[in-house]
Amino acid sequence: MLDPELVARVADSSGLTHGEAARVIGDVLAHYAEPVDAYVRRRHRELQTYGVRNDEAFRTIATELRDRLVAAPGLSERQLRRIVYG
Repeated sequence: MLDPELVARVADSSGLTHGEAARVIGDVLAHYAEPVDAYVRRRHRELQTYGVRNDEAFRTIATELRDRLVAAPGLSERQLRRIVYG
């Protein structure tokens, strides 16, 4: 259940209908609710697609995790490797 005041505020400030605002808020919340393990695996795959080497990919992912709105725990490169490779 989304906070009705938040939905109303987003709708009023953006010109969206209340239904559209609720969908946008739901999408944003779902994005930040992604578990750390799933995020790390997904981003590693995405970065590999663009030819980013592992050492750079793991540094990038570690930085992204520190900067996420909903902070994930700090993970070392070794912990990131274990998430990806088991």
